[in-house]
Amino acid sequence: MRYEALSCQIENQVMIINLPAIANYHTKIEQLAGELSDVCAAIASEKEVRAVIVNWEQDEFSAGTDLSGLGSVKGEYETTPLSLTAAVAKLDIPVIASINGYAVGQALELMLACDIRIASQTSYFGVPHIQAGMIPWDGGTQRLSRLVGKAKAIELILTGEIIDAQEAHRIGLVNRIVAAKERLSTVNALAHTVAAKGPIALKYAKEAVLQGQDMTLEQGLRLEADLYFILQTTRDRTEGIKAFQKKRKAKYKGE
Repeated sequence: MRYEALSCQIENQVMIINLPAIANYHTKIEQLAGELSDVCAAIASEKEVRAVIVNWEQDEFSAGTDLSGLGSVKGEYETTPLSLTAAVAKLDIPVIASINGYAVGQALELMLACDIRIASQTSYFGVPHIQAGMIPWDGGTQRLSRLVGKAKAIELILTGEIIDAQEAHRIGLVNRIVAAKERLSTVNALAHTVAAKGPIALKYAKEAVLQGQDMTLEQGLRLEADLYFILQTTRDRTEGIKAFQKKRKAKYKGE
């Protein structure tokens, strides 16, 4: 399927989604949201895709805080902002964000919907919505606090401060920072390493971590145990055992 607001391709079980430059962002936000939704729906039905890279290919992909044109009007006084994060957040396979340049506003919120974040040393991050008299609307108030903690999240949201890659790494906003020339190779290597693992185990591990955040410890442990026992009944688990015993690479089929 061909897209106009983004581009994507599959490389060895990894779907790479390339996002547009800042110059095209505001004019293509509605189209971008729709195409992201379409791509994620295709990924969900495609058994061979086992990891996703959401890639800031341009030097800057800075989604601003201006709501004009970003929503679909439902009534005279009601406007619903378009979400870039909803479809990505629903994916049950690993999603890796690759950032180069500015991930600000809704772009940062999209990054927060990914599972792992790799950034170049020259990247910057922030949710400056408060500067325009607004608040983050695409998951920023919820996902940021879950990732970096309530104290740091509320500081960033209330001040609208833009931080550099080093600070983002220090507070846990990004997993790794690398030289710009090494970013793509690092992300690709990580994505293919993850994609080589058992797809059912990857799905259950992600489910246990994300759903467990909203549970008590006892409930989370029960979820973990239930998923573990279900995993034992799969053919992939049997294949993993055989591959280990015969000292060969496992051939997982997601069954």
